[in-house]
Amino acid sequence: MSTDESRWARWVRDDGSVVSCTEKVKVMNENLDELMQMAQDLFEDGLLMEVSEEQIRSVLVNMVSQLHNPYQR
Repeated sequence: MSTDESRWARWVRDDGSVVSCTEKVKVMNENLDELMQMAQDLFEDGLLMEVSEEQIRSVLVNMVSQLHNPYQR
């Protein structure tokens, strides 16, 4: 795995400027680490229960596409 600052993404603001605050980057990456582990657990459980791999992936993608921004201006 690469350095903590770049393992997931180079975080940018809507205007394209880079989010360079180490603590903000750390929080984003830690949150994604947790989400990835939860998604992996869900995926493996589904496979063990003989749920279609394609369906699990589709449900996860659909879930992400339904996220809403409560801070929209």
